[in-house]
Amino acid sequence: MNTAQDGRPRIGFFVTCIVDAMRPNIGFASLKLLEDAGCDVSVPAAQTCCGQPAFNSGDDATTRRLARQVIEAFEPFDYIVVPSGSCASMIRSHYGELFQDDPDWQARQKPVSAKTWEILSFLTDVLHYTPKGVRYPGTATYHDSCSGLRDLGVHDQPRALLAEVDALDLVPLEGNTECCGFGGTFCVKYPELSTAIVAEKAAKIKATDADTLLGGDMGCLMNMAGKLSRDGSDLRVFHTVEVLAGMADGPGICAPRLK
Repeated sequence: MNTAQDGRPRIGFFVTCIVDAMRPNIGFASLKLLEDAGCDVSVPAAQTCCGQPAFNSGDDATTRRLARQVIEAFEPFDYIVVPSGSCASMIRSHYGELFQDDPDWQARQKPVSAKTWEILSFLTDVLHYTPKGVRYPGTATYHDSCSGLRDLGVHDQPRALLAEVDALDLVPLEGNTECCGFGGTFCVKYPELSTAIVAEKAAKIKATDADTLLGGDMGCLMNMAGKLSRDGSDLRVFHTVEVLAGMADGPGICAPRLK
């Protein structure tokens, strides 16, 4: 591994397609947190999609092509950090399935998968980071995304980090571990079912009387924020890193931009 000369861990930051296209603030907030935690962070320009949409659609050939590109781009780093449980899970938990019959690529894939972390888990479990001097006056509730929770065990970590935020009251969400209905390509293939699921989720979110919804996966947050907005709710929706980095002072996800 190519650790920085001053001993700081070298992080390859995997932006994710949806953060890059829809919510760059999540990327900037992630970079700030990682640098504040003492990391040397790079964003490889060669990165593209992790391959999850193709993988979920059974297109293994395209998935392998994308996975090889990710592996080549991120091999030099000590860690790969991702602001999404689903993309982190794809690299960490599912890349191994792609190269079972290719020992050369399997040998390169295994260490890359092993050093891939979802950002909230990485900050807590690897860096033992505690945010300082962060304030967010409000009442928030938290949704646990399926991949982060079930594949990577991300549950206590975001709550521990948010407990350090001044003036933030975190209230429980009924069904916090239940799917929001996004599911990547699921919402495209089964729109009626997806809409019914997110409608139930939105009702439970509103029942908390929280003014903010937080989570760790932009796809889920965008899906829930869109439904809440269509319902006329004024709940603000943020990725957890935006609050932790002190960068949740603008419009929330799917909210109109400030003029």
